Order: sequence, then C-alpha cells, then structure tokens
Amino acid sequence: MERFLGAWRLVAFEEDGPNGQTVYPYGPAPAGLLVYDQSGWMSVQIMRCDRARLSPGDWQSIPAEEIKSAVDGFTAFFGRFEVDETSQTVTHHVEGHVLPDSVGKSLRREFTFTDDLLILRPSRNRRVIWQRMGPRATP
Repeated sequence: MERFLGAWRLVAFEEDGPNGQTVYPYGPAPAGLLVYDQSGWMSVQIMRCDRARLSPGDWQSIPAEEIKSAVDGFTAFFGRFEVDETSQTVTHHVEGHVLPDSVGKSLRREFTFTDDLLILRPSRNRRVIWQRMGPRATP
C-alpha cells in the first residue's frame, strides 16, 4: 500500500480505439489529481481542460445542455481503497461520486509502477497514467 500513498498528477487518460488508434476520452491534455492517504482513503478528480465555460448569470438559469456538457468532461469520486499486491490490483470502494449511480460500487483497477508513474487500468483497453507529486509519503 505504501507505494500508492501521496498525491498524483494526471499525465494521460487513454484507450485503444476500434481501429488500433489511441483515443483520449478527456482530451489530449486533461487535468487530474489522485490522492491516497495512509488511513485507507482516496479521492480523484479528472477533467477535460477544453470544456466550454458556462453562460454568465445565476446558476439556476444555466441551460441543462450546458450543465450536461460540463459534467460530460468531468469525473470525481472518493472512498476507501485496498491494494492486492498478488493480483496487482487496487480497488476503490466508492462512497461519493459525481454520478449518483456509482455510489456503492467497487472499482477494481490493475496497476503498474514505472519510476514515478502509476498506471491504472480500469479495463483492458483503458489506461490512466499518473505521476507522483512531491516527496514520497512514508507510513
């Protein structure tokens, strides 16, 4: 578990497209932060940096299409996590999520460490690449 502890900056969010090309669901230069703490909690936020700004004015008067577009380019959740070194997986037990239907789910990801990078694989064709920020945390 100690290897996970600390803050991680998103480097890339990519998946293999149907024709073998790499596709970037959050755009070519997304932003994100992933944090694991020593008490077993995690939090993650990922966003497209090219999302359109919302119309000016009162939050309540913004058209639903604009809100949907903003949410389509953003994800965030938090919860407990556990690491299985034998299977090289980390499981995020979701306690809060921007999408209500994801609360209560356990999201299993295969992981690989390379130098200061953490590569999470939510599925066989998807990779989320994180770079450690700051000094390594100690237990």
